[in-house]
Amino acid sequence: MATKKAKRRTAPTRKTVPRKAPTPKRGKQRPIELYFWPTSNGLKISIMLEECKLPYQMKPVNINRGEQFHPDFLNISPNNRIPAVIDPDGPDGKPIGIFESGAILQYLGRKTGRFYSNDERHRVEIDQWLFWQVGGLGPMAGQAHHFRGDAPEEIPYAVARYTDEVNRLYGVLNARLVDRDYLAGRYSIADIACWTWSRNWKRQGQNLDDFPHMKAWHERIAARPAVQRGRIVGEHLRDPNYQIGKDPVASKILFGQRARTS
Repeated sequence: MATKKAKRRTAPTRKTVPRKAPTPKRGKQRPIELYFWPTSNGLKISIMLEECKLPYQMKPVNINRGEQFHPDFLNISPNNRIPAVIDPDGPDGKPIGIFESGAILQYLGRKTGRFYSNDERHRVEIDQWLFWQVGGLGPMAGQAHHFRGDAPEEIPYAVARYTDEVNRLYGVLNARLVDRDYLAGRYSIADIACWTWSRNWKRQGQNLDDFPHMKAWHERIAARPAVQRGRIVGEHLRDPNYQIGKDPVASKILFGQRARTS
């Protein structure tokens, strides 16, 4: 009986699939230089850096002793105001210096993709409340601080004027927060900017109990671990008993400045 020869099996041909080249690892972020004093505007940036988990090096600028007028600092912040930053890993990998707290917040938001937005409608929501703080809440609260505690003499009209205006702005903030947890829906740079100024509500002659939605928002943000870390940056630089209005050197430096021509 003839036997059938077993057919020889050959392994199927495998197609060669080109492998993707491995994505090169990004270099480690170098520390951002934060030119800082523990003020409401300064704390906006220390909190944002903590929220974004960016490495940074705090460089104190003692505004009570005129260090903001040093030529090296003016090269970064021509308005001789803190905060300012230098990011050694800026656009295209080149260093960039930025002054003005609102501009710094926007830059860090774009850099990290956090607490800002790529969606135009949402970004507009954030920007309008950020600029509301920069153009309204901050300046009015700052004037309330000055006339309520730092001015060399009491001016009742000025005290009432700025205390009332801060109260009005708190009412705007409270109304905005009736049906949302944060100013633009999600926690953003606008909340950071407004929170650092509203934390001094007592100094501004206000009572947060009069603004329950704002109070809940304030406590919500204060409970964030990054906010708790950022708010104490530079705390060691400040004397808790210090009052600018009682310091003639600081008063001369901070108040009554005119244009410098040299």
